[in-house]
Amino acid sequence: MASESSLPPDAGSAEDDAGSTESPDGAAAPASTPPPGWYPDPESPGQRYWDGAQWTDRTAPPPPESPAGQPYAAPQYGAQYPMQQGYAPVYVPAAKTNGFSIASLVLGILWISWIGSILALVFGYVAKAQIDRSGGLQSGRGMAIAGIVLGWIGVGFLVLFIVFAIIGVASEPS
Repeated sequence: MASESSLPPDAGSAEDDAGSTESPDGAAAPASTPPPGWYPDPESPGQRYWDGAQWTDRTAPPPPESPAGQPYAAPQYGAQYPMQQGYAPVYVPAAKTNGFSIASLVLGILWISWIGSILALVFGYVAKAQIDRSGGLQSGRGMAIAGIVLGWIGVGFLVLFIVFAIIGVASEPS
C-alpha cells in the first residue's frame, strides 16, 4: 500500500500559502485534502484510489495508448478503466420482493371465509413497515397496499354479511 502520509498531487502540502490547521492532538495538518477519487499512483504507473484520508489498495491500470493518427483508442472487450475522478463505484443490490406483501395480496384475493381478509390486513401492514424500513432493499409496497385494500373490502363484506344475518334472524316470524 502506498504511504499514508503522501497526498495526491493537487493536495498541496502543509507549508503552502493556504496555511495549516492544528489537529486535536496538536500536530499540524494540511488546510485541505483533496476529495476522494482516482489519482496518479505515486509508487507505480496507473492510478490508485484516494479515500479522502489515505491511499487505498485499489489500483487501476493506466489507460491504453492511442495509436498514432487516432484520437481515441477503441475500448477492448472486458477492459477495466479507472473511473472519473470524484466518482466511487457503487454496488446497489437488486431489490427483493417482500414475502409478506405477496402473502397479503394472495390472501386479499382469496378471502378464505374472511379469515384471509384479516390475515391480508395483518400481513399487508407488516410488509409495508418492513419495506419502508429496508431503505430500498425490498420491493413489493404496491402489492402490500393492494392486499390491505382487498383485506378491508373483505372485512367490509364480512360486516355486511353479519348485519344482514342479524336483520334476517330478527325479522323472522316466531
